Amino acid sequence: MSENAGQIGPLGINSRAYRATKRDHMQSLQDKVAWVTGAGSGIGQAAATALAKDGAQVVLSGRRRAPLEDAATAIAAAGGQASVEPLDVTDAKAVEGVARRIKERHRRLDILVNNAGLNVLERAWAELTVAGADQVLGANLNGAFYCVIAALPMMRAQKDGLIINVASWAGRHVSLVSGPAYGAAKHAVVAMNHGINMEECVNGIRACVICPGEVATPILDKRPVPVSAEERARMVQSEDVGETILFVARMPKHVCLNEIWISPTWNRGYVAARQQPHAMRK
Repeated sequence: MSENAGQIGPLGINSRAYRATKRDHMQSLQDKVAWVTGAGSGIGQAAATALAKDGAQVVLSGRRRAPLEDAATAIAAAGGQASVEPLDVTDAKAVEGVARRIKERHRRLDILVNNAGLNVLERAWAELTVAGADQVLGANLNGAFYCVIAALPMMRAQKDGLIINVASWAGRHVSLVSGPAYGAAKHAVVAMNHGINMEECVNGIRACVICPGEVATPILDKRPVPVSAEERARMVQSEDVGETILFVARMPKHVCLNEIWISPTWNRGYVAARQQPHAMRK
């Protein structure tokens, strides 16, 4: 047997050939078009960078042009392709406009990363205002719906498309830390994601909702209780979620990863529960 030959397993499978086949099984993103919202920082920027590195043409959207331009410049310097489309996702007409320009420029949309979102400092029921609730629900829920509605016609025409919705651990676990408006919005995004798969699977469209636990992103600066640098270092990093998004994007078309949870190993929620008095945990 040559040194390049793989071991033959009990089922008659050549291990080396099997590994090569599995690698080839993942699809390339070369020349795919990906639209990433909230791309100026944090998870969105990390996702755009990872997708562009794998060959995707990335459209970067966010409220502020300057961070988007910086991200596009960094992607180009690394050999990737990125364009900038400033956008407030709470403006449905503006969302439609970006989708229209993507269609005119690229003639297709393969991936939507629905990542834009925010939280407010005054988030507990005792402090939450109507304006604050509107701001949180508008960015995290309405904006996500607007982007999906704008993307679906292109994907239906292609009979192919991937929508990645970035929700939160708060989309599966009600949390005092996140507040009621954010938690309600993210729970709704999880439901929205599964609804997409139920209706659009017949059109070759699949959706994955990613529910990160604590991630060291700028949104932590809006926490009522400050988060230390030491605590942030233990958290999931933006790049970790970006690589997870890339993994989802590279899965073959016949595979739908419906939902992914990702959290820090040092999960502060779990640690806090362990530190409660024994009587409180009975």
